[in-house]
Amino acid sequence: MKFFEFIGQYVLFLRGLFSRPEKFRVFKKQLLLEMENIGLGSFGIVSLISTFTGAVSTIQIGYQLVSGLVPEYLIGRIVRDSNILEFSPTVTCLVLAGKVGSSIASEIGTMKVTEQVDALEIMGVNSANYLVLPKIFAGLFTIPLLVIYAMFLSLLGGALSGSLSGIINLDFFVKGLRADFIPFSVTFSMIKAFTFAFIITSVSSFHGYKTEGGALEVGQSSTKAVVYSCMGIIFFDYIISELFLKR
Repeated sequence: MKFFEFIGQYVLFLRGLFSRPEKFRVFKKQLLLEMENIGLGSFGIVSLISTFTGAVSTIQIGYQLVSGLVPEYLIGRIVRDSNILEFSPTVTCLVLAGKVGSSIASEIGTMKVTEQVDALEIMGVNSANYLVLPKIFAGLFTIPLLVIYAMFLSLLGGALSGSLSGIINLDFFVKGLRADFIPFSVTFSMIKAFTFAFIITSVSSFHGYKTEGGALEVGQSSTKAVVYSCMGIIFFDYIISELFLKR
């Protein structure tokens, strides 16, 4: 029953975002601030994670496929597909769920327990629309861009790792990247990125907005935001893969 109660409250929360919208000038200002916080603030950790994800995947795949019977360029092809289809969108968004999600939940939760949200409501401001909607739109814009950036760095890290470790020649790796490339793989990854971006920002905002109590409850809301966001990412990762990749 608690699950259905959570879903109902979440849907009502999303509906309330679009009632009494604020002026576009105010929304635009908040949107730019949130894009800076979510996008630029996550640039460093995404760079580190994606580069080493590509490097490690090349080493592990090369270790398993070292055989005279398997063409060497297949390492590059497998690294390409695994990173574009799964590692770049899913791992990146799981990391962002921890960084961005906890930040959003703690920020809104702190405003809620210190009665700043109540002050906005008293002034006639739709607090959910003012605080949450810019975060959702900023996430929908910046997180897919971070995923594209993660794709590039993961392949670059894989190429450098394979070349420096002697697992695969750079020319063969590039040949594998080009071999039988399916453009829909990038489209599929973007579908996942937009879905995960919405889950991270909306679920984290919901838990922050429902915070009641004090500092302890803010920490609990932040933890719930990360846990529920990660669960949502994993669940919809399976659903999207089942819908779009099933033959």
